[in-house]
Amino acid sequence: MGLVQINVAPGVHRVEDAYVNWYLVEGDNGITVVDSGLPASWRSLKFTLRKLGRDLDDLRAIVLTHAHFDHVGFAERARRQLGIAVWVHPGDAELTGHPWRYEKERNPLGYAWRSQWRRTMGRMGSAGAFWVKSIEEVSLFADGQQLPVPGNPVVVATPGHTFGHCCMHLPDRNVLIAGDAIVTLDPYTGLRGPRLVARAATADSRQALSSLDAIEATDAQLLLPGHGEPFRGAAQAAMLARSAGSA
Repeated sequence: MGLVQINVAPGVHRVEDAYVNWYLVEGDNGITVVDSGLPASWRSLKFTLRKLGRDLDDLRAIVLTHAHFDHVGFAERARRQLGIAVWVHPGDAELTGHPWRYEKERNPLGYAWRSQWRRTMGRMGSAGAFWVKSIEEVSLFADGQQLPVPGNPVVVATPGHTFGHCCMHLPDRNVLIAGDAIVTLDPYTGLRGPRLVARAATADSRQALSSLDAIEATDAQLLLPGHGEPFRGAAQAAMLARSAGSA
């Protein structure tokens, strides 16, 4: 069972499974899941819903920041069993069909000597990473769109980690769910603090650096990353990530 942090922001709940964060956002008409971890995260989902006094019937949508294998974990299961939409940017729509075949600047095996890489791969593997299901049907969103799902997140395009990567801004809660545009733990190196993910999982690090401008512009009070602890201040996180870059 993963780590569950209830109300990391009002009505926003963080779940961490195998070094991967995903989030539940409550709205007036149900719950949106932002990213869906790994296949074993399904158990964490049901556990977290019980803690909230909710159940699977309260889920209305899954919104993906991007379509890497460690962020689409239970999306297809939820789509099939619950009949809910899975939303993604057109730039990552093809990737939802093969979440392991992603563009990267460096071979992941180049990090195999690092103990963090071995821990990460071991835990992700135990959580079903190698058996992630492709998503057979997706709904597409546009840059700047306010999505018609609980919480009404606003899409902030942040390409680079993947070509269709987007953050989800919750302006009324002053929160930015950043996916892997900024992380506070690099799962490949173990380095902490706001930074880009290592080049083993980054499609275009120059583009990712440019996308930090969009994160800074939100001026969100709280940044919720795809890996690592929440960070106070999106603008500060962007500044530090520019300095740290991508390993």
